[in-house]
Amino acid sequence: MKNIHEQLVCADLFSDQRVLVLGLGQTGVSCARFLADRNIDFSVMDSRENPPGVDILKKYLPNVECMFGCFDLNKVNDFDVVLVSPGISVKEPIVKLAVKNNKQIMGDVELFAQCTDKPIVAITGSNGKSTVTALLGEMARQANIKVAVGGNIGVPVLDLLTDDQQTELYVLELSSFQLETTYSFNAAVSTILNVSEDHMDRYDSFADYKMAKKKIYHGDGIVIVNKDEEAIGSFSESRNIVYFSRQVPETDSDFGLIREGEYIWLAKGTNKLMTTSSLKIKGQHNIANALAALALGDSAKFPMTAMILALQEFSGLAHRTQWVLESHGVSWINDSKATNVGASLAAIKGLGTDKDSPKLIVLLGGQGKGQDFSPLQPVLMDYAKVVLIYGEDAQLIQADLGQNLKVTIVENLEEAVAEAEHLAESGDTILLSPACASFDMFTGFEQRGDEFIRLAQEVTS
Repeated sequence: MKNIHEQLVCADLFSDQRVLVLGLGQTGVSCARFLADRNIDFSVMDSRENPPGVDILKKYLPNVECMFGCFDLNKVNDFDVVLVSPGISVKEPIVKLAVKNNKQIMGDVELFAQCTDKPIVAITGSNGKSTVTALLGEMARQANIKVAVGGNIGVPVLDLLTDDQQTELYVLELSSFQLETTYSFNAAVSTILNVSEDHMDRYDSFADYKMAKKKIYHGDGIVIVNKDEEAIGSFSESRNIVYFSRQVPETDSDFGLIREGEYIWLAKGTNKLMTTSSLKIKGQHNIANALAALALGDSAKFPMTAMILALQEFSGLAHRTQWVLESHGVSWINDSKATNVGASLAAIKGLGTDKDSPKLIVLLGGQGKGQDFSPLQPVLMDYAKVVLIYGEDAQLIQADLGQNLKVTIVENLEEAVAEAEHLAESGDTILLSPACASFDMFTGFEQRGDEFIRLAQEVTS
């Protein structure tokens, strides 16, 4: 513990102060471990009687005071600092009261930022942030940079500090919830990949949601901006801004696409870097993700050769439009993480190409969660040559899609894979993007995706 304590920039953090960890779960447990390792006086509060992570907390920190079952406003003045988990809205009455009573409010990302002087590359967005974060981590490793990747993807940020002395660079995926409770966070390079309406149950308006996202640009680091996104807004002229876009780059520092004959190139200015056909991650959304990663890595001084090599090898995150294999000219894509209609729409639009000659065979199905599947109908009409539906709510999905699509209902995922392989021709893409929960047949989307991969390998071997 002494070694961990000594290597931190913030060794005297919270001296003579009491801290309240508000909200348990993965982040709350991470905060508790961080505070306990530094002998900081703290307690944990959660509105749930049996919050996630309580077993871990009691096993490793049995003496920590825990207040479960409600947010007790009467306890606020017992503490000097309130460390708010991202699942807790800053509009909660207990947080509002803490602010009113001049308590210090922060989240784990703000605490992390105060505890390291190493450069940070920060990524947020409504879609694609996990892919870009993971890809950037691979680029850094390819360049032999000692990188730590975490945040909203995988490892909580405070857990990354264990190796702060060895780490040369942090790459963080950050949600709007995490950014809400930051005020001194200053990334060396940061980006908002895109913004679309999301979490409207948490925000009063789309404008409020965008403002939370824009906190990632606080400070004086390099700003990476998606030029195809109008929603992100303008910046001070004093900021160093690099643009990426699926259009031709406008300046030598911008990243975009150059079309040359039958090839489309990822490019920096007029410098062609690699063809889009060389990417294992497929779809227009992933081309944008690749350009964003290049812009971020270049601004962080990654060698271009290392970034291109990482891009050529990167097959995507598991279960998120993940390239599985190609056999006889047919590509297989696992998008099992698409558990709602919006996610499947993004995948189908991203992978769809020729409307006159649709090349997608789309596998849908599972537990529909009462969703309306009719928004899928027009995009499937444009890009799907056939739709295979399986699972508990197959009939409901078929009814919502209407009569004009070529739809076949099968019994289960195994039959769907076999039928897809039978129907596919060279140039086609078989896409599992269920738009449904998986619990009618699987323990979760991970098991569903793993089974799809196994079946794809089996029928093509």
